[in-house]
Amino acid sequence: FFFQVIKCKAAVAWEAGKPLSIEEVEVAPPKAHEVRIKIVATAVCHTDAYTLSGADPEGCFPVILGHEGAGIVESVGEGVTKVKKGDTVIPLYIPQCGECKFCKNPKTNLCQKIRITQGKGVMPDGTSRFTCKGKQIYHFMGTSTFSEYTVVADISVAKIDAAAPLEKVCLLGCGISTGYGAAVNTAKVEPGSTCAVFGLGGVGLAVIMGCKIAGASRIIGIDINKDKYAKAKEFGATECISPQDSKKPIQEVLVEMTDGGVDYSFECIGNVGVMRAALEACHKGWGVSVIVGVAAAGQEISTRPFQLVTGRTWKGTAFGGWKSVDNVPKLVAEYMSKKIKVDEFVTHTLPFDKINEAFELMHSGK
Repeated sequence: FFFQVIKCKAAVAWEAGKPLSIEEVEVAPPKAHEVRIKIVATAVCHTDAYTLSGADPEGCFPVILGHEGAGIVESVGEGVTKVKKGDTVIPLYIPQCGECKFCKNPKTNLCQKIRITQGKGVMPDGTSRFTCKGKQIYHFMGTSTFSEYTVVADISVAKIDAAAPLEKVCLLGCGISTGYGAAVNTAKVEPGSTCAVFGLGGVGLAVIMGCKIAGASRIIGIDINKDKYAKAKEFGATECISPQDSKKPIQEVLVEMTDGGVDYSFECIGNVGVMRAALEACHKGWGVSVIVGVAAAGQEISTRPFQLVTGRTWKGTAFGGWKSVDNVPKLVAEYMSKKIKVDEFVTHTLPFDKINEAFELMHSGK
């Protein structure tokens, strides 16, 4: 039973602010409690672009980015029991060890078992499994899906239905799960409620889907890009508005439209000014605003404390509050039984070597 180093293609980010470079990399075998995965499909996310831009204080280079992927287990290291060679899996940027106090607490999904090493771009033992041109390459978010093969911790893998189309369900590794969970887990949207969703990208559309499934009667989509409105309505938005169409601040517009504000609002952009607007668009006494977007390092949120004193709640969510190992297979099952949409989120399908074009499409809002 001899493990070999695999040579394959990966998109390497050599330095911040430069396009990704398709290179031949060496992927070392999995060590104890590690899994090597053949990645079949990956998606691009703004979080990858944020680190690539150089704005992420945790970003290390050179690195293989990517955290929305799906693939097949190629080999497992010693002590791995949850998955075996040939299993269909989704790598998880928030793991679930089942042992730390976070995993044992039903109120959170933020497993901390490998947080420190993951943030430093290495495996739990402090080393990397990637080399290229004789240089060590860092891992990203514990997943590094922009490679034909990757190595992840065994607590960072969800085994899913082998019949699932991987070029679709890879999206459940981040964006769709995050938005859907923000509505159903974090906000716990109730039937008949009024919701506002700021930002109509993939995550915002998933929030709309979650609000609709939860029975919201009115779902207002907010985006300056009107090209996104048709898609938002397809997902369940009852109306869409642009902040640029009124001289008044958007929160005032929403308060007027909804007789005092919305029951639930969601910020899906990562803009601290919009986060404030989303909170202030909530109804006095019971409105809940959920921050889903990730703001740039060092930014701070502000509002008047009176907004909270008078009964509004400000919350945040990571990966939609889903405990990952337990719930990603269930989300795949919900997709397979047509309870949730996934196919409709896919706008473009490109070969791996056109990955930089995928980033351009994302930045242009297409």
